[in-house]
Amino acid sequence: MLQWLRIDDLVVDTSYQRPIVGRGRINVSRIARDFNWTFFAPVVVSPVEGGKFAIIDGQHRTTAAAVCGFDSVPCQVVIAAQGEQAAAFKAINGVITPITPMALYAAALIAREDWAIEITGICDEADVSLLRYPIATDRQVPGQTMAVGALRACLRRYRHRNLVIALRCITQTDNNKPGMLSARLIKALCESVSSFSDLPGYEERVLEAAKDIDIEHLLSDISSRLSYDEKGPTSSLAEELRKNFARLLSHANSDQHLHVTQRK
Repeated sequence: MLQWLRIDDLVVDTSYQRPIVGRGRINVSRIARDFNWTFFAPVVVSPVEGGKFAIIDGQHRTTAAAVCGFDSVPCQVVIAAQGEQAAAFKAINGVITPITPMALYAAALIAREDWAIEITGICDEADVSLLRYPIATDRQVPGQTMAVGALRACLRRYRHRNLVIALRCITQTDNNKPGMLSARLIKALCESVSSFSDLPGYEERVLEAAKDIDIEHLLSDISSRLSYDEKGPTSSLAEELRKNFARLLSHANSDQHLHVTQRK
């Protein structure tokens, strides 16, 4: 049965539910900050002594509603003894289907959230296809990626332009192979190419240099000696990429200088 109940009439059975502390408080604050009845699932409750109702599921969103000044919440009322209430709590909260970052991205894009729109634009600029669901690496086609988390992190840290250039170092070179656009490689490329962002003609020069870097070979080489390296896999890859870019950019600059000198 669905009905609106006063929050003052709702109680929590502390014999099987924790009080709201630590991360729970953070969760309540997040719900309250973005409160919207459209996102509010009915609270599952069961009648107990004294005319009250024990919350089986929904303690955090009920508290958030109270924080926002509401005195009642929609509830699904079920008749259950205490043991059944605890079993229902376990069933509802213990079996949760994980939502992938890709699914969250797809939903955020439909909801027109700014970050999802910008990530989509970046992928379009770089000829990258951001998958909406997991696909095994060996079944992906060149240019596909599942690394939405890495894309968001790199956008925040390295900004739009550097992220596009880093992605193009894969998609616009012979490095564009299935499974290459991993989170690790995207982060490493952003770290390495952004260190050259002050160079004149930065984008063209970096992309030209990327054509002469065999990234698949670098990945294999680093993996074979990773146990002997004090740095993590992403940092090691970023350093090797930076060294290769520095060498190729320096060589290209020397060739250009020699060409100008000869013309004089």
